[in-house]
Amino acid sequence: MTKNSHKIKAFTLSEMIIVVLLTVIVAGIAFSVLQLVQKHMYAIQANFSNATSVTLLEQSLWIDANRCNHIKYEEDTSTLYFISEIDTTSYTFEKEYIQKETDTFDVAIADKVFYFKGEETIAAKVDAFKLITAKEFRNTALFIYKRNTANTYMNP
Repeated sequence: MTKNSHKIKAFTLSEMIIVVLLTVIVAGIAFSVLQLVQKHMYAIQANFSNATSVTLLEQSLWIDANRCNHIKYEEDTSTLYFISEIDTTSYTFEKEYIQKETDTFDVAIADKVFYFKGEETIAAKVDAFKLITAKEFRNTALFIYKRNTANTYMNP
């Protein structure tokens, strides 16, 4: 009786362990790269959101500045008023946001400078102003102005 030993071709235990270790290393590197990419995507999303908020605030300020006859700032309430014959729009500057009546702009303002006739002023009458955003908004400077009409000089 002859034995026909039939050997099945297979990997050895040490070869299988090496394959499993390499797979674990590759999967770990892949998840690390994925985590880094996700962090960058979240940072890009946050920067885009901040830039959009600043742009929306700037557009709103320009529209209101060009629709009104007078701009007035009250330092004690930190409120900027855009006054016209039809209505009055107010912007209240808080520490972390700006509130325009029912709208809220999530923009932190680091500094505010107000001008009248090209001179820096702390008085109520304003014809231009510069807002400098906080660091997380890249210290963006918004300069908003309106052209003075005869109405500006005639009415106190």
